[in-house]
Amino acid sequence: MSVQATDLAGQAAVAEPLLQINNVEVIYDHVILVLKGVSLSVPEGGIVALLGANGAGKSTTLKSISNLLRAERGEVTKGTIELAGEKVQHLTANDLVKRGCVQVMEGRHCFEHLTVEENLMTGAYTRGNSSEVKADLELVYEYFPRLKERRKSQAGYTSGGEQQMCAIGRALMARPKLILLDEPSMGLAPQLVEQIFEIVKRLNEEEGVTFLLAEQNTNVALRYADYGYILENGRVVMDGAADALLSNEDVKEFYLGLSTEGRKNFREVKHYKRRKRWL
Repeated sequence: MSVQATDLAGQAAVAEPLLQINNVEVIYDHVILVLKGVSLSVPEGGIVALLGANGAGKSTTLKSISNLLRAERGEVTKGTIELAGEKVQHLTANDLVKRGCVQVMEGRHCFEHLTVEENLMTGAYTRGNSSEVKADLELVYEYFPRLKERRKSQAGYTSGGEQQMCAIGRALMARPKLILLDEPSMGLAPQLVEQIFEIVKRLNEEEGVTFLLAEQNTNVALRYADYGYILENGRVVMDGAADALLSNEDVKEFYLGLSTEGRKNFREVKHYKRRKRWL
């Protein structure tokens, strides 16, 4: 489902892509091919889910966008990555943050010895207007009231859910256009997962933040996303509107564990057509 915008004539027009990835390949240590021609599009103002099993290439895809691959001896060796129509694969991670693209890493990665509020303030390090930063801090506390209660607590002693809220709040302090959210449900109780995704939805609708989220929990991700891409062994094998993927029999069978005929094996399930690589 493409995000729609209504023009003055009252007719719907498809939103321009904020992020466009074309035929990207990623290699680690100069020899290990991890992404094999991945192409996807994220419309401005949308929520797009990147789905797949552990090791499918979801985190690598996000790191190729945020340019955090180099720290892990990885590099984009083919294809293009465009943010707001500009090729950005050669920019530094710092430059990308300044352009409004921020990644929330898998596992939350808070600064354990800093307080919650100090962690949040590190997200505003590229900004100079102190009054705007203060206003944004209050906005973060509005979306995450639990963080306001715990703002003076050392982050390493907060719960997993509070640390995930802190990581997302820290990203918001950079005033991002696009947040790359990696495995937000990992290690959290189901009730907390729903709470996190509800906040993501509110941020999207009320603040206009675009999200590309990598998630193993296919069911919850597709309930909150507009569109989804399924990765398998470094390739996109299926994509479509979130509601269409939720109702797709192959997705229900293999990724949601639902079947009217009993559980099949993986080879029997995957009779769908794979996407062709972009030339």
